Amino acid sequence: MRVRVDLMISLDGFATTTDQTPEDPFGQDWSRLVGAYAATRNFRERVLGDASGEGTTGVDDRYARHYFENIGAEIMGAGKFGLHAFPDDPEWRGWWGDEPPFRCPVFVLTQRPRPPITMANGTSFTFLRASPAEALDQARPAANGKDVRIGGGPTIVRDYLKAGLVDHLHVAIAPILLGRGVRLWDNLRGLEAGYTVTSEVAESGTLHLTYRR
Repeated sequence: MRVRVDLMISLDGFATTTDQTPEDPFGQDWSRLVGAYAATRNFRERVLGDASGEGTTGVDDRYARHYFENIGAEIMGAGKFGLHAFPDDPEWRGWWGDEPPFRCPVFVLTQRPRPPITMANGTSFTFLRASPAEALDQARPAANGKDVRIGGGPTIVRDYLKAGLVDHLHVAIAPILLGRGVRLWDNLRGLEAGYTVTSEVAESGTLHLTYRR
């Protein structure tokens, strides 16, 4: 069982975007940041339900496939679930639809716990007011011997990295500049110590960095 992170960031280190509008809730920068990943066959099949076989099949697709392999549980922040969208609506079930792509128990770190939600295809959401280590203690048995993924956002990922709890870190660096947002690498000087680091460049120009303990 490993604790894993897979995250996309910009060349200047930002993992979030800031150009959202009511008319464009994700913003144009988001499609620039995740474009190579969203174009892969595995993303289209797993997230969009596209069984046509369309999508790229190169290096980016191999990492996209690995993203979903052997995951038994996930830990994410309230932002990734979407609690900020409708914080006072008890019927709000997140923005992942009726069949979220996680297909495993998901633990959402939040200051505003709410009753758990069971979705289709094996996904469940449990809301915790807990430290990173405490949440991991709950996620490990739920993973049933498989890996636990720290799903983001970048602030949650940074907390786990600072606590030394991540065994496998994959960062896909898109060849774009965002200029603002939430940076992944702040206050992580010397992170590479204790990891074996490898890199690989995809056909899209995305640089895949992998840190293995």
